[in-house]
Amino acid sequence: MEAWTPKTAIGQAVKKGQITTLEQIFESGKPIKEVEIVDALCPDIDNKVLEIASVQRMTKNNRKAKFRVTVVVGDRKGHVGIGVGKEVETRPAIEAAIKDAKKKIISVHFGCGSWECSCGTPHSLPLRLQAKVGTAEIILKPAPRGVGIVAGDTVRSVLQLAGLKDIWSFSRGRTKDIYNMSLATYIALGSLAKIKNVEALKA
Repeated sequence: MEAWTPKTAIGQAVKKGQITTLEQIFESGKPIKEVEIVDALCPDIDNKVLEIASVQRMTKNNRKAKFRVTVVVGDRKGHVGIGVGKEVETRPAIEAAIKDAKKKIISVHFGCGSWECSCGTPHSLPLRLQAKVGTAEIILKPAPRGVGIVAGDTVRSVLQLAGLKDIWSFSRGRTKDIYNMSLATYIALGSLAKIKNVEALKA
């Protein structure tokens, strides 16, 4: 494996040990442009292929086919990302999707927002979340401890890699659209970062 030579200021700060967590990067508001940054700060990050689809594009001469791969990455400790890769072959498409997902990784805030639960441990979400992409809509609600993740395969995969344990989920629209459903879940989880005082809203 080749030694990493950072090309961005954030990458250089990570390699020098000046930045030790992803949250420091998120607080700066700067985008992650190097995959190695995530690899360095989240060595236990895992990935799962959600969908491999064949897509075609018409040119003047003929029809060109490629594979579109949707991947979710996460460390099960509050970080998750969704990425897409398009290549002529499957393996390069998967690799491209993983890199894309790592660059789009976000932080997920945990909590215990269910009125049925008062354990106070960060096993679920602090409040209800909702997002819509295309015709696919997802609603995520905090669940009491021990319920588990009540969701379809796509949504469950995203929530599990984020590290959530107990969630009620409700979906509407074109729920079989794997890309839109996974992206809607990702956007819903990311919306928590825009709320300055989560505990106040929870109350």
